[in-house]
Amino acid sequence: MSDVPLSPSPSSPSASEAGRHRATRRGVLLGGAAAMGAAAIDALTPAPAHAGRGRLHDPFTLGVASGDPLPDGVVLWTRLAPEPLAESGLGGMPERRFQVQWQISEDERFRRITAAGTCTASPESAHAVHVEVSGLRPGADYFYRFRVQGHLSPVGRTRTAPAPGSSPDRFSFAFASCQSYTNGHYTAQAHLAREDLDLVVFLGDYIYEYGEEGDLGRPHIPSWETVSLSDYRIRHAQYKSDPDLQAAHAAFPWALVFDDHEVDNNWADDIPENGGDPQEFLRRRAAAFRAYYENMPLRRAQRPRGADVQMFRRLTFGDLVDLHLLDTRQYRSDQVGDPQHDDPDRTLLGERQRRWLFDGLNGPTARWNVLGQQVFFSQRDFVEGPATNFSNDAWDGYRYERDRVRDVLASGPSNPVVITGDVHANYLCDVKADFDDPDSATVATELVGTSFTSGGDGTDQNPGDAVQLQENPHIRMINRRRGYVRNTVTPSEWTADYRVVDRVSEPGAPIRDLARYVIEDGRPGAVDPGPLP
Repeated sequence: MSDVPLSPSPSSPSASEAGRHRATRRGVLLGGAAAMGAAAIDALTPAPAHAGRGRLHDPFTLGVASGDPLPDGVVLWTRLAPEPLAESGLGGMPERRFQVQWQISEDERFRRITAAGTCTASPESAHAVHVEVSGLRPGADYFYRFRVQGHLSPVGRTRTAPAPGSSPDRFSFAFASCQSYTNGHYTAQAHLAREDLDLVVFLGDYIYEYGEEGDLGRPHIPSWETVSLSDYRIRHAQYKSDPDLQAAHAAFPWALVFDDHEVDNNWADDIPENGGDPQEFLRRRAAAFRAYYENMPLRRAQRPRGADVQMFRRLTFGDLVDLHLLDTRQYRSDQVGDPQHDDPDRTLLGERQRRWLFDGLNGPTARWNVLGQQVFFSQRDFVEGPATNFSNDAWDGYRYERDRVRDVLASGPSNPVVITGDVHANYLCDVKADFDDPDSATVATELVGTSFTSGGDGTDQNPGDAVQLQENPHIRMINRRRGYVRNTVTPSEWTADYRVVDRVSEPGAPIRDLARYVIEDGRPGAVDPGPLP
């Protein structure tokens, strides 16, 4: 989805250790197995005796990733694919099982092995590997790699969450969304890989389903819209083949949720964008969910069961940050026109997810409470004057439920912050007790991040943005360049840096800080701290 109304009508490592990791991370991630000594390579268990039969070419063309960190562990991911764009969707792998070895170490040369094991990559799961490692130290950096038939994967770096009940003095993460392969080069992802972060939160539109050519020499494969399981597997493999995206995955653990384009634009529950047989769409949704899981560092709890998948979940980082990850697609009522937006029976979350969210927000929470979700939360009127026009795909199309969530944020957890993707633009919004009354209390902050690439190079503002700023005084900033939002959270304040690149139509654009905003502990709403250094 783009930014238009959709109405049918108008204990942690020491500082020295952290510094050493920052100084060497890029060399480790780019060098991969080639940077390791023979002794480190030989430390892995020898390949099985039968491995010579039908030996693989390089099976690690899609890189490595980690995700959903807990205080004692993390998910490790890779997928074997010597020919990632093979028409079968199986990455050029033989239709048999392979034993894959994995290792975790506290140093990048694997001199001190912390954990190791073997798992099975099977054709039923497109030879994807998900390893849920436990028994690690909280708040610690680790390095990991895989081996199969003598091939070593690139090395990834990950970090566990702080210990339960601990009081971290800092948590740093970036959030991003919307990375259409045809719309631009992954320059922002390359810059992201060089940051110093604890986590990346990806808020949806990891792939796009369209059969687009584009004009940058990056056409979608397959050339048609994805519908079948093999279609979705190939499209994920195409995206994962990009070296800049691989580097960003290898640098930090990610926490991911999907939006619409991982399946079909603007889908809602069992209803596709253009209507049709719900049962046929559920079969398509099941294929899309299966391929999504195969290609993401997700836990077994997020493994789909047919057309259903449990994506809403909570990650906790000591007593500093609770991250509530939401699913705003799978349970929503269908989009309708503006006059029906106030219907109290309309839902974006569904009853079970809403109850889970409210229970979590009304219970013991961390100092900062983050809603990681997909679509615009704050009110946005797109037309000037007394008439109104709202997007029916965003929370404005589900106003009764949005107001319920807002009221819980106002009365329950400390320091609520909503982070949002979807609209291919940077916004800063004050979440108001009454959006129609600019003088009402600010109860939370919404940080909306732009796209990685979707929408092309972008611009500072569109002509209609002046109307948005006039009609919605709680919207305090709009910018349409590409990039991500970097956040540094401490017990006393949250600093959000909007980082952008001026072009994605060609590689190599530098990154710059567009704006910085600070949210103070106990004071909803962001402040501008002054000129950037």
